[in-house]
Amino acid sequence: MSESRFSKLQTPCLLVDEARMMRNIDRLAQRADTLGVTLRPHLKTTKSVDAARYVLKDGTGPATVSTLAEAEVFADAGINDILYGVGISPDKLDRVIALHRKGCRVTVLLDCAAQAEAVAKASHQADLAIPAMIEIDSDKHRSGLTADDPELVAVGRILQDGGAELRGVLCHAGGSYGSVGRAEHEKCAEQERLAVVNAATVLREAGLPCPVVSVGSTPTAHAATDLTGVTEMRAGVYVFFDLVMAGIGVCEVDDIALSVLTTVIGHQTSRGWTICDAGWMAMSRDRGTAAQEVDQGYGIVCDAAGAVIPGLIVIQANQEHGVIARRPGFDGDVPEFPVGTRLRILPNHACATAAQHQHYHVIPAKADAPLTQWARFAGW
Repeated sequence: MSESRFSKLQTPCLLVDEARMMRNIDRLAQRADTLGVTLRPHLKTTKSVDAARYVLKDGTGPATVSTLAEAEVFADAGINDILYGVGISPDKLDRVIALHRKGCRVTVLLDCAAQAEAVAKASHQADLAIPAMIEIDSDKHRSGLTADDPELVAVGRILQDGGAELRGVLCHAGGSYGSVGRAEHEKCAEQERLAVVNAATVLREAGLPCPVVSVGSTPTAHAATDLTGVTEMRAGVYVFFDLVMAGIGVCEVDDIALSVLTTVIGHQTSRGWTICDAGWMAMSRDRGTAAQEVDQGYGIVCDAAGAVIPGLIVIQANQEHGVIARRPGFDGDVPEFPVGTRLRILPNHACATAAQHQHYHVIPAKADAPLTQWARFAGW
């Protein structure tokens, strides 16, 4: 990929390598098939209808979202089976009901009696059984109940007896992001599996339905070896991957499909700095690799063709300025970049970096095909 392919693009801007993205998507789809579970991709990373077409087998779902704005956009695009994977607040139930009226089945998530009562009340008033999942906590990372919490059955009964629909249990092993290597991720995956399977057993023994048993995080989805008792798997950032995922061993740097195209705009020669036009407004402030074994600054520097340039990272970011320099401890040779040189930066966190932009410029898998553009959206 020569730099001339990007000569008409205004920088900074987002690039997607279609071939790498498709490879990432196929990898997890094959794992889900092998493990005998349904894959419910999380669309929060891409927030793009065009990108969603790649991960949804028939274009209509199943899918996971993190905002109702996502649910609304994707529903308008014909996706009709959506899990809203953030705990529901009562004020949002009108929007959930409106989506159902339009033909999109939106399942909500909750983990307490107050939420369940609100969903049951809204279901009764709307004469619509709103489907709901109970969130399960496997690692004390975030929200959720445990299988031995008496509130689990209580919440289930409120839903089922109050006119809502108890769909099942769901877990997100967010603690896996702090573990490194496949062996540790396998342990997290089994911990996640046991948490939801045990919770499902408790509900069923109490006479409550639990048809869906859902697990999901990108590290555990790629490391799980046994999903007995699980019906579906969720993941999101795997579509693009990023430096955080590479840093904990889920992927290789060569798997990262998202980058920010930037232009060299100056130098501080005495300091060994190259200044580019991709600051934190383009890269985000996410420093997710700072706590890892290798701190990647604000991103790894690549040439215009996407080849990593050894020893160079974005060490500092102001609003519209990025500072490219040697990573600490690197004493090898580095190239000089004249003003106007195009470079690409691999991000720490694909979700956060993508959120800074309105479009993706897609590098097609076919070498002779032109660049294409995908819109992305934001909001809640």
